[in-house]
Amino acid sequence: MKVIIAEKPSVARDIAKVLKIQSSKKGYIEGRGAAVTWAFGHLVALQDPGEYNPALKRWALETLPFVPEEFKLKLIANQGVKEQFNTIKTLCEQADEIICATDAGREGELIFRYILALSGCEDKPIRRLWLNSLTPEAILAAFKDLKDGHDFDPLYAAARCRSESDWIVGLNCTRYYTVRHGNIGGGGDRVLWTIGRVQTPVLAMIVERDDVIDQFRAEPFWELQTTYREAIFKYSGQRSKNKKRAETLLEKVQGQDLEITGITAKKKKEQPPQLFDLTTLQRELNKQVGLSAADTLTSTQNLYESKLVTYPRTDSRYLSKDMKPRIPKILDSLKAGWAEQIAPLDLNKLPFTKRIIDDKKVTDHHAIIPTGMRAGNLRGNDQLVYDAIVRQFIAAFYPLCLKNITTVDGVSNKVKFKAKGTQVADPGWTALFPKKQKKAASADNQVLPEFEKGELGPHQPYLREGKTKPPKHFTENSLLGAMEAAGKLVDDDNLREAMKERGIGTPATRAAIIETLLRRNYIRREKKQLRCTDMGRCLIALIQDPLLKSPEMTGEWEEKLKKIERGELPADDFMGGIRDYIFGMIKGGSTGRIDRQIWGKCPLCGEDVIQGKKAFGCSAWKDGCPYVLEPKVKEQELNGQQVQLLLQQRILPRPLRLGDEPRVVILSTQGVPMDLRLPSADRQKKRKKN
Repeated sequence: MKVIIAEKPSVARDIAKVLKIQSSKKGYIEGRGAAVTWAFGHLVALQDPGEYNPALKRWALETLPFVPEEFKLKLIANQGVKEQFNTIKTLCEQADEIICATDAGREGELIFRYILALSGCEDKPIRRLWLNSLTPEAILAAFKDLKDGHDFDPLYAAARCRSESDWIVGLNCTRYYTVRHGNIGGGGDRVLWTIGRVQTPVLAMIVERDDVIDQFRAEPFWELQTTYREAIFKYSGQRSKNKKRAETLLEKVQGQDLEITGITAKKKKEQPPQLFDLTTLQRELNKQVGLSAADTLTSTQNLYESKLVTYPRTDSRYLSKDMKPRIPKILDSLKAGWAEQIAPLDLNKLPFTKRIIDDKKVTDHHAIIPTGMRAGNLRGNDQLVYDAIVRQFIAAFYPLCLKNITTVDGVSNKVKFKAKGTQVADPGWTALFPKKQKKAASADNQVLPEFEKGELGPHQPYLREGKTKPPKHFTENSLLGAMEAAGKLVDDDNLREAMKERGIGTPATRAAIIETLLRRNYIRREKKQLRCTDMGRCLIALIQDPLLKSPEMTGEWEEKLKKIERGELPADDFMGGIRDYIFGMIKGGSTGRIDRQIWGKCPLCGEDVIQGKKAFGCSAWKDGCPYVLEPKVKEQELNGQQVQLLLQQRILPRPLRLGDEPRVVILSTQGVPMDLRLPSADRQKKRKKN
């Protein structure tokens, strides 16, 4: 008997229907010499420390670090899970061959292999069903091309390393920081500081961005501009931070004519958009309609299980050559709802460029595209996501958008000016997308009249006053982009593609990471923005090991997991590095001073602030740093969290520089929230700005 294990009941029913297996039993469907059964996502997890040794149920520093010599598995605590697992186990024990039909990716492989391991059926013959969509045609084609299950051993090794490394780092660091710093407020309540291999660097990125914005001080500037024949010209030099200097420049051109000295026209070609991978789809929906990454993933998964789109958890934006014959058929099927948009395309001569077809850039799965199945009545987010996927798919085959860019140079009394104008000659693919609101005309974006070189005339110069702006707070769109590029904000598609190997997390997990930080009250949503909370800021201040909150280091770990997937790196090498890291971090080997209480970084020199007998002070005091923080302000004792937050915000009450005579720094309470009780989900105070 063959046993087919799917990841969800709905997928199992689809497979059974296509294979004409019809006899329903409790927990499976059988017929034609086969049984189709299912998991509920993850059924099996790694055991807790207390299950290895009851003494480890108590959280204590002396029991850390704890890394099992061999990881053991257990069922997730749920009666329904236990019943279904027993059904799967019985079927597997009776099977001659077991077919893995879980999601075709790292986590799907882990679900299947953990079930096999806990059932004691790892030695049974296994084969792999690799699905890109759940249409009947795709399921039948995949069953005709079943793979040897052991061809995916490297994928399982990477999945197991991900699971075990997250367990090691999360468990040991969470216990370490909770035991050591859980009573930071000095009260009776304790805080559970949850730390993760991936979530903590993401939190650190948000905290760092919010800090930069909080510390930003806007500076005024003045920019010389002029209007000539209703066109806006901008001074070609640098804008000035000195108003008098700008006014001098303005006086120089007042009453003087403006002469047109040059006209340059060039054509700009804007390529059609590439197909979606999951991260790009999540970013686009967040930017356009504010949909969260988690909601976008949920809707895309719904569409996949409804057979309307292909596999969602992909990091590729390309299709393979063997898909070429299917594309015209899909577009033809989509005419039922998108006839007007598809009409300009010649389905017999589609432009299959390298931006669409590239076997080398198709990983486990190709880009997310519609399957061509009739959509029916979709609602809410599912409709929004489906429309975005279909529109992007059609647009990929549209012609270029052609623009005429004109640059006009002018001069007035030897002061040079420049104006730019843009006109759309052929909208091409942009005709498919809703028109954005027109921006106000500026010297870089306007419709220009016809100019002639050498023409001369009066103009109206003026000074435009502005202020420098801080970086923007993260949105899910920008945060997903930074996670994909290992902490770096990269807008260029080609560069971001090259950095995918070192991204933080995977397309399948990034939404969950953001939701975890929100659920644990480390960050909060403010409209589209993601902002850190006092609790999140305090946690990052507590963590002294830079590797634990480094996006680059986490990106390197993820890059190694991908190498394990490809069979290019032994799993033991990766896990050995994780074990060495956690032992070094807790025992002090990686930083050399993890066991010393460090309260934060000095606002003056950036060195560690430590606690002395009478006050908190900079550890670099021998080198001349004068920073000292009294433990009392206006007779009120500062608690640990207040000290952390004051240092995190780099608050200084008056000018103080390196080289000053050492003196006590008394922090003014003005602008500082002194009633900083231990933060919790139901007791979150908004931080006042300095």
